[in-house]
Amino acid sequence: MDIKLYNTFSRTIETFKPQKAGRVSMYQCGPTVYDTPHIGNYRTFVMDDLIRRVFEYNGYEVDQVMNVTDVDDKTIRRSREEGTPLHELTSRYEKLFVSGLEALEILPPKHLLRATENIGAMVELISDLLAKGAAYKADDGVYMDISKVAGYGQLAHIDSGRISKERISNDEYDKENAHDFALWKFKTDEGSDAVWEAPFGAGRPGWHIECSAMSMKALGPTLDLHTGGMDLIFPHHTNEIAQSETATGKPFANYWMHGGFMTIKEEKMAKSKNNFLKLEDLESERISPLAFRYWLLTAHYRSPIDFTLEAVKSAQNALIRLMSVIGIQPEGGKAIQAYKDRFLGFVNDDLNTPKAVALTWELLKDGSQPDADKRATILDFDRVFGLRLASGPRFHASPADIPAEITALAEAREEARRTKDWKKADALRSEIESRGFRISDKPKGYSLEPA
Repeated sequence: MDIKLYNTFSRTIETFKPQKAGRVSMYQCGPTVYDTPHIGNYRTFVMDDLIRRVFEYNGYEVDQVMNVTDVDDKTIRRSREEGTPLHELTSRYEKLFVSGLEALEILPPKHLLRATENIGAMVELISDLLAKGAAYKADDGVYMDISKVAGYGQLAHIDSGRISKERISNDEYDKENAHDFALWKFKTDEGSDAVWEAPFGAGRPGWHIECSAMSMKALGPTLDLHTGGMDLIFPHHTNEIAQSETATGKPFANYWMHGGFMTIKEEKMAKSKNNFLKLEDLESERISPLAFRYWLLTAHYRSPIDFTLEAVKSAQNALIRLMSVIGIQPEGGKAIQAYKDRFLGFVNDDLNTPKAVALTWELLKDGSQPDADKRATILDFDRVFGLRLASGPRFHASPADIPAEITALAEAREEARRTKDWKKADALRSEIESRGFRISDKPKGYSLEPA
């Protein structure tokens, strides 16, 4: 069955055709490691994970590359503010980011590339652009001359009236006008430890050149698919296209996919607005990261989604119900082909996870299907959902650090005991134990601890 994806470049749904049969080269813009990502950032990474899982569900091998921006304006500024060496700062936040991926059951990328470990590729690319006359040296760095780029701004649908003849050194700049942008920033007297030698002058790369150099080094001049959040369409992805295609003379990516914003009170969630939450904030509200993931599945990846605690708690209740049913269904069944076909039709239709989730509940209510087959089918769906419904990797925690997901299961079991639903209570106990925890009943309530 064909996979159909919305291509940001064409603004249409297109049938995916890889460059090599059975293989997908996929590059996703990763984190800038100067702070802990907020849950709006993680929405994009869940989208990337779903894309990969859908391809793999269809039998493709996915060569997935994610970058880590460990040198740019933000990381250097935070390093100075904290008085911490750049590498020490970025390593700390990279570890926090990866722990969030694990909590959300996001598959690790095949390649995780750090900017500071690929400076040579960036210097080579900039040298090529200078040799072609598409870049020029200024007093503070090397800049891309966008007047030399045919069709500049097509991804973002920028018209010629929005192109400025000025240059700008900031990695992230206003979304109103296109400028000549910095490929390389010369060393200053500010004492930064982010300095590398280059034939055009000592300094450090601009943000945009990092992704072009790393993606082409890992995957070649043309990618099958490039992904990111909608806020990266301009200027970041627009500038990636300009410098990459000018250097190679080939299309940079055949498909572009961008995730919608997460809002809070209908305003974009952003650190600059100070209206964001982190995964640890959800866990303090006894919300499991997997419940957050489930909630994201109920909205289309391109649609804006407005965060409320009530909505995510409701999603957690639904996930607990799903886990409870799966826990009491017998093993040994076979996936139901008719439901698998419908599921494939939904996820292959531009990742329509809301319909795929609805299909799961439809199957559970289908009295004509054996319970064992229902279980096998839903666990097959979970290859895409990534909700750990088969009681996959166990949690490891101290008694004082019980994951919110386990606490939520224990609370559901306590409610089942209060209503004398012993079958459900036993199933939930088994589920908790299968995830590496022991629950003990007390005269008032219960206790939890790692098994």
